Amino acid sequence: GSGVPIGACVASGKAAEVFTYGKHGSTFGGNPLATAAGLATLCIIEEEGLRENSEKIGNLIRAGFEAEFKDIKGVTVIRNAGLMIGIELDRPCGDLVKMALEAKLLINVTADKVVRLLPPLIMNEAEANELVRRLAALIKTFLNN
Repeated sequence: GSGVPIGACVASGKAAEVFTYGKHGSTFGGNPLATAAGLATLCIIEEEGLRENSEKIGNLIRAGFEAEFKDIKGVTVIRNAGLMIGIELDRPCGDLVKMALEAKLLINVTADKVVRLLPPLIMNEAEANELVRRLAALIKTFLNN
């Protein structure tokens, strides 16, 4: 919604049969402003090739982290789906969130051991390389403590 709250629910198969008229409501679904903002956002994503950029930059980031951590014990897996990136460690890493904030990085930790990154769809190669450089150094420091 590009800053305008919007919600949607899509179902198929047996789940679609459950959602008959009046069975499900949405706070931000279906109003003209939210719908126009959602459509405009989808148009921009398509026109600017942001889905393709997400795949390209996400793969670049994953490859960068794989190179940085190839001989580092403590990193168990690095995965991505476009720009949704997870770096799984072999130990709880909640303290990394505070360390990252002090280093001017915004990260999240999920499942106790996964550093989750959700950078913007407009991220470019230089920004991706800087992210890898700065966060890899931080994670190496964390793992060595």
